[in-house]
Amino acid sequence: MKKTILTGDRPTGQLHLGHYVGSLKSRLKFQNDYDTIILIANIQALTDNFDNPKKVSENILEVLKDYISVGLDPNLVTFVLQSDISEIAELTVLYSNLVTISRLMRNPTVKSEIIEKKNKFSNDLITLGFLGYPVSQAADITAFMADLVPVGEDQAPMLEQTIEIVKKFNNIYGNILKVPKIYISDVPRLVGLDGKSKMSKSIGNTINFSDTTNIIKNKIMSMYTDPNRIHKNDPGNVEGNPVFIYHNIFNSNKEEVKDLESRYRIGRVGDVEVKEKLFKVIEEFISPIRERRLSLEGKDKYLFEILKSGTKRGRDIASKTLYNVKNSMDLNFLEN
Repeated sequence: MKKTILTGDRPTGQLHLGHYVGSLKSRLKFQNDYDTIILIANIQALTDNFDNPKKVSENILEVLKDYISVGLDPNLVTFVLQSDISEIAELTVLYSNLVTISRLMRNPTVKSEIIEKKNKFSNDLITLGFLGYPVSQAADITAFMADLVPVGEDQAPMLEQTIEIVKKFNNIYGNILKVPKIYISDVPRLVGLDGKSKMSKSIGNTINFSDTTNIIKNKIMSMYTDPNRIHKNDPGNVEGNPVFIYHNIFNSNKEEVKDLESRYRIGRVGDVEVKEKLFKVIEEFISPIRERRLSLEGKDKYLFEILKSGTKRGRDIASKTLYNVKNSMDLNFLEN
């Protein structure tokens, strides 16, 4: 039997290049050789959108379109809607006794998001659902008995906590759960267009798969570069420069990239030329994805069937896991 991969995304907006390098590229790499399950995590999306559930529901099919458009094959991949797998919620409750509040607070991903929330809002928005996100994610992964979980670098601490929960569970109740392995892509984090943080929907520094040619061009031509370079004849920094980071990831013409870097360092090429060449590269990459995405417009029935079928299979797998978990905890009392 094939080993299982479990990945997913929260449907809070359309997917972008950061998602591609962080995990979508890995999913494409493995979909032929692994039983690939992709979770559309609409319940977890409510941790930041509990007062706007419509935003989440409106993005479910949008995210599914992105998946298919980027090359994930519905004949190979099982797409699952989280809210229809009640077993995940029950597993979350059962695992909640295996982790302390102080451990959750020490999770680096949680800590950074708490700081972001405090700066943006107030302490009152640190909900139980938000703080328990790593426990919920452990339930996602174990529900489908995942062997491998491809993630971006920023999500690695979440997976490390899943492994802790699984090992503690197995130590107490027997060897019931699989210990998943973390797979981090060769580009673990993509800097955003602003050059100040990772590419993120919430910040709005993204290039989306659905962006038109003009939108992509405008975004790239306004990209952050070297702030100390005033004139095109000034020597510039290549290291840490988002435009060159993108060139090195997406531009297959390595000789061109090497030439641009060399000339940039000595002030023999301007930002405009470097960005125009990057625009051609990104447009060439996104254009076929965008075309496939447009071909899915108006095909909601087809998309619903893919999601219904995948969710049914996901529920069958998760129900077996939950039964085994409850049995090991002596919770199937009335069945004995």
